[in-house]
Amino acid sequence: MRSAVIVFPGSNREMDMVAALEQASGRKPALVWHKDSELPEVDLIVLPGGFSHGDYLRAGAMAANSPVMNEVRRRAEKGVPVLGVCNGFQILTEARLLPGALMRNASLRFVCRNVTLRVENAQTLFTGALEAGQRMTVPCAHMDGNYFADDDTLKRLEDTGGVAFRYVDAAGETTDEANPNGSRDSIAGVFNETKTVLGLMPHPEDAVDPLHGGTEGRALFAGIVKALS
Repeated sequence: MRSAVIVFPGSNREMDMVAALEQASGRKPALVWHKDSELPEVDLIVLPGGFSHGDYLRAGAMAANSPVMNEVRRRAEKGVPVLGVCNGFQILTEARLLPGALMRNASLRFVCRNVTLRVENAQTLFTGALEAGQRMTVPCAHMDGNYFADDDTLKRLEDTGGVAFRYVDAAGETTDEANPNGSRDSIAGVFNETKTVLGLMPHPEDAVDPLHGGTEGRALFAGIVKALS
């Protein structure tokens, strides 16, 4: 599987993502600077976490207008899978490649802790190695992770399997305490209509090495590699 990781000014998780993808695929991803107007021929495009452009205006708003995003949109329209994590998720919503928006955390505080996710849709190229209802614990680290969408958009997401992951407690239930940022319906990640674009706030790439405290993110990347190889 060939992949590319887009780097913006302020990205800080690109090398974490490179390590996770290389471990899963045996092939090092290409790093592409945000001012580039072209992308190599790849099977997967990834927008990593960080604070692109210092989160000025809105998180991801300036990055969504970087030159490389024109090509990301074009590839996405042709069906090339795109994964956005944390700031990457924010960029994808600002670029209108995913529905909804990421707002300031309900607590108005930066949140950095492990969270438990429940897999809501395992019938996609991103989640094919997982099972519906499966739980995984991964880190989160964000200030603007409060997912919002209007009622019609939420209903459409629910009706079409567009919700990818939810925040849950150890028993697998959605609760206010398990929701780290106030996201509507405890949503942690969503797909586009064709399930070829995924955005999620927590960091599965930081849960692939036991030295980081856990390896529950491995299955996600292994599944992606299997689907695209």
